[in-house]
Amino acid sequence: QVQLVEYGGGSVQTGGSLRLSCAASGIIFSIYDIDWYRQAPGKERESVAGITSGGITSYADSVKARFTISRENTKNTVYLQMNMLKPEDTAVYYCHALRIGRTPNFWGQGTQVTVSS
Repeated sequence: QVQLVEYGGGSVQTGGSLRLSCAASGIIFSIYDIDWYRQAPGKERESVAGITSGGITSYADSVKARFTISRENTKNTVYLQMNMLKPEDTAVYYCHALRIGRTPNFWGQGTQVTVSS
């Protein structure tokens, strides 16, 4: 059974930091691209950052220079280091695993991040 479990959400003040973790089981983790998405109340889910199986990273413009995605294949885990957090970063953050052109892909259950001003 495939599971993606996110950890590390919480409440911080503006300018604070959090590190999210996404731990995977039931898949050959190293061959999957992993993305972080977020969804704020009343808004659509949006891509935040991604890392390919080869380690190539990408970021939404809104988080560039503040967020860093990384992966540790020996631990089947992807991290999202979030610095200089803003109230507009408040959302539920989801981990997503995929292989381009292949199905299925997988989602975690989400972890809440709340940034207060």
